[in-house]
Amino acid sequence: MGSSIAKRTIAAAAAMVVTAGCGGPADRSGPPAAQAAECGQVSMARSDDGRQTRAMWIVSVGNGDWPSRPGLSAAKQQAEYRALLDLAVRRGFNTVYVQIRPSADAFYPSPYEPWSRYLTGKQGKAPGYDPLRFLVDEAHKRGLEFHAWFNPYRVSTGPNRKSLAPGNPARRHPDWVYRYGDALWYDPGLPQVRDLVTKVVLDVVRKYDIDGVHFDDYFYPYPLPGKDFPDKSTFKKYGAGFKSRADWRRHNVDTLVQTLSTGIHQAKPWVRFGISPFGVWRNRSDDPNGSATHALQSYDEIYADTRKWVRNGWIDYVVPQLYWPLGFGAADYRTLVAWWARQVAGTHVQLIIGQAAYQVGHGGPWNKAAELSRHLTLDAKYPQVTGEAIFSATDVRQDRRGFASRLAHDHFQRPALAPVSPRTAAARPAAPTGLVAEDRRLTWQGAGAASYAVYRSPAQGPACAAPDSRRLLLVVPGTTTRITDHTAESGRVYTYYVTALDRRHRESFPTRGAHMTAQGG
Repeated sequence: MGSSIAKRTIAAAAAMVVTAGCGGPADRSGPPAAQAAECGQVSMARSDDGRQTRAMWIVSVGNGDWPSRPGLSAAKQQAEYRALLDLAVRRGFNTVYVQIRPSADAFYPSPYEPWSRYLTGKQGKAPGYDPLRFLVDEAHKRGLEFHAWFNPYRVSTGPNRKSLAPGNPARRHPDWVYRYGDALWYDPGLPQVRDLVTKVVLDVVRKYDIDGVHFDDYFYPYPLPGKDFPDKSTFKKYGAGFKSRADWRRHNVDTLVQTLSTGIHQAKPWVRFGISPFGVWRNRSDDPNGSATHALQSYDEIYADTRKWVRNGWIDYVVPQLYWPLGFGAADYRTLVAWWARQVAGTHVQLIIGQAAYQVGHGGPWNKAAELSRHLTLDAKYPQVTGEAIFSATDVRQDRRGFASRLAHDHFQRPALAPVSPRTAAARPAAPTGLVAEDRRLTWQGAGAASYAVYRSPAQGPACAAPDSRRLLLVVPGTTTRITDHTAESGRVYTYYVTALDRRHRESFPTRGAHMTAQGG
């Protein structure tokens, strides 16, 4: 992230003073660990918590966001991805949801499924490098969280089975797959299919340093007029004991969600599992627990009982796709934010609101640059809302009607730490030590942190102070213990503090503050 700070020419060195006691004079003779330990007594209560997930979806299916087209060289693919991450940093995001299994294929060397055709133009053809490892590493270098986005049941966006690679499980097991409309889908009612999806996801969890597993809203396919999903034979074989095929279908999806939740957290307890469902669970006209809406219901149409997943704690975060404007009659944004806030209340599930950037500029309220900004202003009134997710990267880059600039100005001006994971470790991580500020350069000592948060106060502050999110300067990966503050203004006095964060975003006590008076510029 340091590279994203506007750089200034340094004409003269910066004068530096480091204090050692709380409000006392400098004393740099003692061991740094002993100095830092005194700040362990500081209260970590915050007057302004400021934590927020700010996610950007990066779509690979149909080459929607990345890569821009199949068959690009590895160098061009990598350059495009870096540009999207740099865009995310400039716009104030701290998380990316990257689609790495769009259609029963892989953006990494998988023992279960073929290489994705969206990389090379031909399913099964290797791109010459491991894209997923590159995707994760580049995100972490910029202080961004990386959530691996899987589509569990879609096999292909087209109907031609011969377009699948010969080794594709969907081709080797044609009885697992149905054509529905112009697409191919796995049958969620088959235990073999759920087993394959579970193996695919857990393989990635174990092999890659991801921060989360992410699903969108595709479970059973959205219904086509007059056509039912053709799983009668599967229901006949496995549906004993269920009152209806609908109940059985919901059970199939529930089973996958619960199984994955257990497997993910057993493999790596810090990896979060999140789902981004269609924004309406059920309408109140059909269920008193539903929302005051008149829209498609995920419970009834795609057999996704999202409310159950939240209440049972099977997911760590939920990102309902509230892709309607304020005041929309069938599904009012204001109504749905309030409904989802009530659903997560009293649970450990974090609520992140999915925003339809792709709608901006396409008529009605969406022609106004301020529509999405108004959404975020409303969300801020609900303490249950812990973040926002913007669909998708191409729309953020295009900035139609200036919506992305407006969001950055109105809501994302300061960096933000992600909320503490609901599955929190019992102890704080160890604090960094030995912070030194000199010539606009900051150095410190630390080990084992997932990342470091650097705070800057525009004054000579106390040696020991609680982290203040309003003073967060940047977040850097745990491999970084040296930065340069190119934004320090000549003649200004600053006090810097650094904290360590673990994989659950739990924060250490701060280092002892380091004062610096910037000169030149």
